[in-house]
Amino acid sequence: MKVEQDLHMSRGDGETSYAANSRLQEKAILKTRPLLHKAVEEAHASLSGLSRAPADGKMVVADLGCSSGPNTLLVVSEVLGAVANRSSCDHKSSLVADVQFFLNDLPGNDFNLVFQSLELFKKLAEKEFGKALPPYYIAGLPGSFYTRLFPDRSVHLFHSSYCLMWRSKVPDKLASGEVLNAGNMYIWETTPPSVVKLYQRQFQEDFSQFLALRHDELVSGGQMVLTFLGRKNRDVLRGEVSYMYGLLAQALQSLVQEGRVEEEKLDSFNLPFYSPSVDEVKAVIRQSGLFDISHIQLFESNWDPQDDSDDDDVATLDSVRSGVNVARCIRAVLEPLIARHFGRCIVDDLFDMYARNVAQHLEQVKTKYPVIVLSLKAIR
Repeated sequence: MKVEQDLHMSRGDGETSYAANSRLQEKAILKTRPLLHKAVEEAHASLSGLSRAPADGKMVVADLGCSSGPNTLLVVSEVLGAVANRSSCDHKSSLVADVQFFLNDLPGNDFNLVFQSLELFKKLAEKEFGKALPPYYIAGLPGSFYTRLFPDRSVHLFHSSYCLMWRSKVPDKLASGEVLNAGNMYIWETTPPSVVKLYQRQFQEDFSQFLALRHDELVSGGQMVLTFLGRKNRDVLRGEVSYMYGLLAQALQSLVQEGRVEEEKLDSFNLPFYSPSVDEVKAVIRQSGLFDISHIQLFESNWDPQDDSDDDDVATLDSVRSGVNVARCIRAVLEPLIARHFGRCIVDDLFDMYARNVAQHLEQVKTKYPVIVLSLKAIR
């Protein structure tokens, strides 16, 4: 697997596309809105003190792992709204900064869908914000956020949502062809401790690299707001996201038993993924010495993106429907990787089986995704 080439969400806006099945990610953006607005306001306020900065005269905002569909421009809208609100409230300031957006994702992302949406977005933004709408510009920026993306001290705010659990690559030993995690695609109950350590080391290396790169690219006082899947359970083998991938692996195992998937194919399929605990995230940040943690917390989101209930004790009312909803959400994320590795012919049946597995699981226990959100400020 070559992550930079192969990893992308399902393209287009059809029934199984990411654009049509990304409500889970939308809920996270809306949940973290206050934190994003605060970071935007602080970044905007700092502009008056950056007369010697390379980005003088404009605020540069980069959305890392922007994907495609409505959520991409939802982030842009939230930033514009925060800038418009600050400008209208701060009558003492004559600063009306242009806002330059860079929408970043891997080259396989459906940037065309994003660009085709810009004209309608412009009309809606003008209608919503009126004269308070600041001048803004939007550009696409393909490339991995585990590489350098911008010149030194040129970005005021980095935002990333539901992306940093993805690794830059499958750990080398797992990708070498040797079977080390048989029957699994990620960490699960039968995963050996040595494989867990490989995933943890890959997370530590990737996140450390990410922090170092962004620190170089941020202006003095620059901000980052990052949201990604994490882990609440201290037991790495039984992390909440592990259940999700474990049930999908079980569906693949059923196809192996039916003779439709080769066992070797399953054993060689390893996801470039790791959902860390809050403590693991804090440890890497502190070891880097590059950022102050302004805010960090873990919140939870129901597996079923259509389920907005907050009560942990309420059982899933319609487990079959929830199973289908979860399967659609995960298919929109994983179908390109699944189809490339196993062939497109199994995809429909695989996710039908997965929906049934999820439904059976939700009959027993209502499961939630742990989501980590943090706000960081660069140390100079």
